[in-house]
Amino acid sequence: MTAGAWCEELGAIARTDERISEAIGRINALALQRGRGTDDAQGEDPAETGIEAHLMGLVGLLAERCRALAVANEQLDAQLAEQVCERERERRVLAEAATRVEQTQNQLLQSEKLAAVGQLAAGVAHEINNPVGFVSSNLGSLTSYVDRLFRVIEAYERLESELPADHPARATAQKARTIAEIDYLRADIPDLLRESVDGLARIKHIVADLKDFSHADEGEWQDADLNRGLESTLNIVWNEIKYKAEVVRELGDLPPVRCIPAQMNQVFMNLLVNAAQAIETSGTITLRSGTMDGHAWVEIADTGKGMPPEVQQRIFEPFFTTKPIGKGTGLGLSISADIVKRHNGRIEIRSQSGRGTTFRILLPLHPGQRR
Repeated sequence: MTAGAWCEELGAIARTDERISEAIGRINALALQRGRGTDDAQGEDPAETGIEAHLMGLVGLLAERCRALAVANEQLDAQLAEQVCERERERRVLAEAATRVEQTQNQLLQSEKLAAVGQLAAGVAHEINNPVGFVSSNLGSLTSYVDRLFRVIEAYERLESELPADHPARATAQKARTIAEIDYLRADIPDLLRESVDGLARIKHIVADLKDFSHADEGEWQDADLNRGLESTLNIVWNEIKYKAEVVRELGDLPPVRCIPAQMNQVFMNLLVNAAQAIETSGTITLRSGTMDGHAWVEIADTGKGMPPEVQQRIFEPFFTTKPIGKGTGLGLSISADIVKRHNGRIEIRSQSGRGTTFRILLPLHPGQRR
């Protein structure tokens, strides 16, 4: 009901009230006239007849006013109900907008964190690679020096064997060899050097994976090796996994896929950490990949506790989590699904309570290809 219509309705009621007042005034006037009449008046009293007529008219006016009020109340109720519905719609729209804003803010925060990690990784890589470089060089030199020393020791051993058995120098040399445990050192020192070299190579690999995981140019689309991204991300989160799960690799050959590598690595990280957290004591995480119907796919499967159907239906909702308060934000999978969607791909889930969960990511092999 419009404001103009409402005003007209109120105006009609006011006019009816005026007519009611006029009728009451006429009735009062006739009542006064009747009161001044003589007792010996004969025949029908005109005043009394007029009062009856005006009373009937007043009853009609009152009935008309009641009907008008009822109509006005119905219209007002309808208007108020419509306004309540409109306010409820506005509230829902605002709530949805607030949720989207909060989700966007968290995504931006994640992107800023990745950018910061990328910058930190570049600085850390530079700082670490310098000492790693000269330690690696020193180990190479040390290996060469140890080889020379062992050759010198072998020469002394040959000279020792040529001495008579009762020669004092031979007894002194044998005693020195026993104290120094030359045979043990000859076996152990090369192993220590190899392990040290392997450790340095591991450090270099971790630094390289960290740089790959959150690269400074994360906003750029490029052709990337998803298997390599999965492996480098696994290396980053290995500490979350190594005590709880054995990792099995069943990776197929993948062609380069057009994507934003750092964002896909973020998806891999979320799924790998979730897989580890789903395993309560010990289990297996299986990594698979391949191509199908013009898509590259990557699977991360765990033998954890799995999810019932009602949880699977909500698992990608923002802020939905089955973790205790303070243990999760409910944004990891939501952000992952959003990233994959922006890559024109999709995430599929297979899960059964007590039997584990498998997430499959599918990305188109050709730019512009639809899901």
